[in-house]
Amino acid sequence: MGADEEYGVARQRFDVADAAPLLLDPRGVVTGWTSEARRLLAYPAAEAVGRKLADLLTAEDAQRVPDLVERCRRDGGWTGLLTARHRDGQPVRVAARITSAEEAHGASRWLVLLSELADAPGWDMSRTVLERMVADAPVGIAIVDTDLRFVWSNAALEQFGGGPPPRRLGLRFADVQPGLDAQAVEAQMRRVLETGAAVVGYEHVGHVVSAPLRETAHMLSFTRLEDDRGRPMGVYYTVVDITERHRARQRLALLDRANENIGRSLDLTRTAQELADVAVPGLADLVTVDLLETVLRGAEVTPGPLADTDPVALRRAGHRSTEDGVPQAVVGIGEAATYPAGSPPVRCLATGRTWHAERLDPRDRVWVTDVPGGRRSTFSELGLHSVMVVPVRARGITLGITTFFRRHGREPFDEEDLRLAEDLVSRAAVCVDNARRYTRERDAALVLQRSLLPHRLPEQDAVEVAACYRPADELTGLGGDWYDLIPLSGARVALVVGEVPGHGIDAAAAMGQLRTAVRTLAAQDLPPEEVLAHLDDLVSRSAREAGAEPGAAGSPGTQYVGSGCVYVVYDPVDGGCAMAAAGHPVPAVVLPDGSVTFVDLPQGPPLGVGGPPFEAVELSLVEGSTLALHTDGLLARAETWAVDAGRERLRGALQGSGPLEAHCRNVVDALVPARPYDDVALLMARTKRLGTEQVATWDLDPDPALVADARRKATRQLARWGLEELAFTTELVVSELVTNAIRHADGPIRLRLIRERALVCEVFDSGATAPHLRHPRTTDEGGRGLLLVSQLTQRWGTRFVPDGKIIWAEQSLTELAELPVAALVE
Repeated sequence: MGADEEYGVARQRFDVADAAPLLLDPRGVVTGWTSEARRLLAYPAAEAVGRKLADLLTAEDAQRVPDLVERCRRDGGWTGLLTARHRDGQPVRVAARITSAEEAHGASRWLVLLSELADAPGWDMSRTVLERMVADAPVGIAIVDTDLRFVWSNAALEQFGGGPPPRRLGLRFADVQPGLDAQAVEAQMRRVLETGAAVVGYEHVGHVVSAPLRETAHMLSFTRLEDDRGRPMGVYYTVVDITERHRARQRLALLDRANENIGRSLDLTRTAQELADVAVPGLADLVTVDLLETVLRGAEVTPGPLADTDPVALRRAGHRSTEDGVPQAVVGIGEAATYPAGSPPVRCLATGRTWHAERLDPRDRVWVTDVPGGRRSTFSELGLHSVMVVPVRARGITLGITTFFRRHGREPFDEEDLRLAEDLVSRAAVCVDNARRYTRERDAALVLQRSLLPHRLPEQDAVEVAACYRPADELTGLGGDWYDLIPLSGARVALVVGEVPGHGIDAAAAMGQLRTAVRTLAAQDLPPEEVLAHLDDLVSRSAREAGAEPGAAGSPGTQYVGSGCVYVVYDPVDGGCAMAAAGHPVPAVVLPDGSVTFVDLPQGPPLGVGGPPFEAVELSLVEGSTLALHTDGLLARAETWAVDAGRERLRGALQGSGPLEAHCRNVVDALVPARPYDDVALLMARTKRLGTEQVATWDLDPDPALVADARRKATRQLARWGLEELAFTTELVVSELVTNAIRHADGPIRLRLIRERALVCEVFDSGATAPHLRHPRTTDEGGRGLLLVSQLTQRWGTRFVPDGKIIWAEQSLTELAELPVAALVE
């Protein structure tokens, strides 16, 4: 008795010990035959050796041999099922494994292991076993005959309505699911019966009998069942509940509509009405928006909560209902809406927090006291049964309230509805507050100016930076010029200077949107020329949309056209610098010896005017070089706009010395009068280099066995840097990123660690596909790697380079926080 049998363990059919080995040459000819192979197929060695593997298989599988040989050469082996031909002509079902067997002198042969499956467990399951599998499946499954009547269903289908399986027998879909559109479902079944083509992922939305107020969504798949002669016997279909996904899509669609439709103007009542229009009927059946009187007048509102001990008078600014004429609104737009002390709307105004009731007391009367006619109806009389009251808050100030109602016949508001309402109102609140501030242009302009330009440039180790801004509009202090410094991945930085035509609040608003667009594009780690190309597309599209409306010549959409921008990316690891310009003066470079040169940069067209594609140049800057990016206002004078003369004046001013901040102000003072003719922005950046001790790079072979070696290299490097506390997290990051590169890309792999203000881990590969963060289910065997990386690091992302891509992740060194590593690993 064998050891396995002694302990009651049956040997598995795929065990190598039970396999019949044989050898093939590179052409698939049998060169080695064993006694086990003879017992399996009855061929003696003299008859088997020299024959092709295809001769030992049935005709159907013999045709697959060339493809199998090719797959073995490509993948190093193959595993699967084949049907061999016994010496007596009977078919023998076998499991086959083919692996490479190289000889010492370099000849390539293939080792084939064959295992008989005649009595292998699982390959000839009984109907009872198979039926138990589908009967206990969590997915709803059913079979209908050619008359579309149920002949079988599993227990899981009961959760979708229609009763237990025995009750369904002999009935049609419409009989068991009267609340759903049975005609549409049966039309899919008939289509499958007629064509034989399966229908996968058909989505169906409706109300089931068990939950008449709740809209449900199901995904159904249909397959035709056929007999041995290919004649249709019925339809097999599966059902999966996707209600939550359906509702999530609806919420996202509603937020998209809000982004497009709320805040299209700086008119207060129009913005409030846009909020109500967006929310009905997608979220509520009735929406009212009430604002404080001071807000509608454009006056400042006192920060902090209001008292809830007195009645509060608001003004109706917008409302919308599913019923024409808005009969439930009680008061009209522009009319006063006074709420008594202690009522939910007043409590929301006082606390700044949302209040909601899933079900209103039908005997409660409406909260507004100054109702025309004097009689206050009950909520039940108005057909309203569920409510949310959300304060309209912006910049810490409560501007009013928005009230959402649902009528009888719809499910009550839940927590997801509450969060969606808060999101909608928060977006609208910003637009309302902007409209209020627009009525006081000078104060609004000053606040807007402070929000558009950086209060201080972010700290980083790539460059020492200083900036100076001087607007031409003396009244508002606003202009269309801007500058920015944007930290990028891999310790790099982007330096940006741009300008929008015109002055004042319109130019400043356009400038702010362009700056935001540049920051968004910079976050994608695009090359300079691509950043400008996307920015040019944005400006052109905005201009086209504005030009489609009457009087669009002075609209914000056309304000961007003709804007200029220069975008520079500097890498402190090797001193590399790439830049591109769109209708903008080229940067100057001040070398450490004080000499000044201007970059020979191809000048692209201004944004939105069309023309040839943007071109970038790359150069290497020695440490201590100073880049000077500026707008054309720095070169302009009343008596001349000659570019060469302006450059010579700038060259002389840049040759000065001193601390960079003071030097930047001195350059502007030397070239720009107290009342400039144009807006002026100057950004000066003195380059630094990361020391060789701050960067560690390793080239890796694409071998999964080397992942552990990559982890060890990274751990030793962290020890040299004194960052042992980050070793565990870094090992996880390196393991995941290197494994992904090996699994999903071909070619060389490079691992790089950078120690700056953050510990940067980068993995380069030659693949062109970016990874995506997944949220695996508990039953999934994989897919958690990037989820771990995203939770264990400060930020991560992908940037593409000419010969591949780099996946990177950062861990902060300035704010080392305790991460829940153990919990995440568990």
